[in-house]
Amino acid sequence: MKKLMLAFGVVHAITALLFAAGGICLIVIGAQIGWEAMSAGEPGLTAAQDVIEAIGILAAAVVALQIAETIVEEEVVRDADISAPTRVRRFLSRFFVVVVVALGIEGLVATFHAVHDDLSELVYAAALIGSVGILLAAWGVFVHLNRSAEELEPDAMQDAKNEDEKVQGE
Repeated sequence: MKKLMLAFGVVHAITALLFAAGGICLIVIGAQIGWEAMSAGEPGLTAAQDVIEAIGILAAAVVALQIAETIVEEEVVRDADISAPTRVRRFLSRFFVVVVVALGIEGLVATFHAVHDDLSELVYAAALIGSVGILLAAWGVFVHLNRSAEELEPDAMQDAKNEDEKVQGE
């Protein structure tokens, strides 16, 4: 069983490495788009749209890097058992933060494009921004309900804090 768990740790580490590599590629692409927009010599709406598109790509890069960091911390370093309510809330909250922010930025990018290019696309941008609101509300409900479950297991919160100290090297 220990060998199987070690194999899962290796697979998680490889997956995190691939997410990090994808994030770095997105950073390079976003920087390239932003640089081309700034060096084109045509300040204006087109350059602004390109810069906003670069920001959207950079937001996706942040998501990929955050996922990589979370996988490494939770699955490789901590080798966490994700059955405790505290662990589940913290694990999912890390994902939700970056996903909600990235989707919000993407919604703003889509809105900007729709307003300046094709107003019929504004419906899709509104749906994306509405979805962000729904995700935020669902996340709030999840955190509220999960905190109630945590009160039934106060030792789980202390265990999570002890793991944090181990990861931070304190």
